[in-house]
Amino acid sequence: MKKLFAFAALALAMGAHAQDFPAGKPVTIVVPFAAGGPTDRVARDLAEALRKPLGGVSVIIDNVPGAGSSIGAAKVARARPDGYTLLLNHIAMATVPTLVRNLPFKVESDFEYLGIVNDVPMTLISKPSIEAANYKELTAWIGANKGKINIGNAGVGSASHLCGLLYQSATKTDMTPVPYKGTAPAITDLIGGQIDLLCDQTTNTSPQIEAKKVKAYAVTTPKRLTTPLLKDLPTLDESGLKNFQVTIWHGLYAPKGTPAPVLKKLNEAMKAALRDADFIKREEALGAVVATDGRIEPEGHRKFVADEIAKWTPIIKAAGVYAD
Repeated sequence: MKKLFAFAALALAMGAHAQDFPAGKPVTIVVPFAAGGPTDRVARDLAEALRKPLGGVSVIIDNVPGAGSSIGAAKVARARPDGYTLLLNHIAMATVPTLVRNLPFKVESDFEYLGIVNDVPMTLISKPSIEAANYKELTAWIGANKGKINIGNAGVGSASHLCGLLYQSATKTDMTPVPYKGTAPAITDLIGGQIDLLCDQTTNTSPQIEAKKVKAYAVTTPKRLTTPLLKDLPTLDESGLKNFQVTIWHGLYAPKGTPAPVLKKLNEAMKAALRDADFIKREEALGAVVATDGRIEPEGHRKFVADEIAKWTPIIKAAGVYAD
């Protein structure tokens, strides 16, 4: 009976707490990557846009990098489910279940899904010395140099690593992966000719494309981008690599067991943030597309991640490269 009364008291307390949320307390968004990177920038833009719909409370960013994002995600999975600790993660939520073999949490069941925030397109770029002027010529160059080509990435589990794996799988081409500790050194070596190819987010590649320090061949979206800098780049699909699509999406999560009224308030605040003109402008400046489809709802978000897990699991297993 004592346990029953204790449980009832806790339930009542949580219910009262949910009605008051956010009760003037700051909300923390855990970013499982280092400060200054693309996901960190998205999180800080979102944090600013969330303040008003959350009643003016502070929204704090907590960077917890490591192990392909699993350290930061695990921190949120263990956090008190009260709505004050959230996770912003990218496509890693669909890849860590395979990349990290002893994962201390379950993506499918240890989080509440709040919605997808945005999609960041990828670009296929090369070192400047490659003579290929378009994707067709690049394909011919790749065919003529089998066994000699390397493709850089920002580390195991990074966006560029995943795009590179999918590209090799789709083209049935083996390339030597060259991992770096971050995107910046990978792009530096690409510009210098130490590596041949890189597939990375527009947030990282656009400045180098604009400065003509690298060659750009295609984007990884279903349709061409509308940004002035990249609007003339064809998609890989229209270039002949049918159904090739990869974007680095970002989603917002809460610990499992967060009360339903709190989840509703957080989802409503997130959707208000996604409609904020300043937030949209900042995301467009990063080359990102703010989500507006059914994935901004919890169930749409959950189904999308499940589909992404199914997509990436065989590709990562075939590569046999893990983050643990």
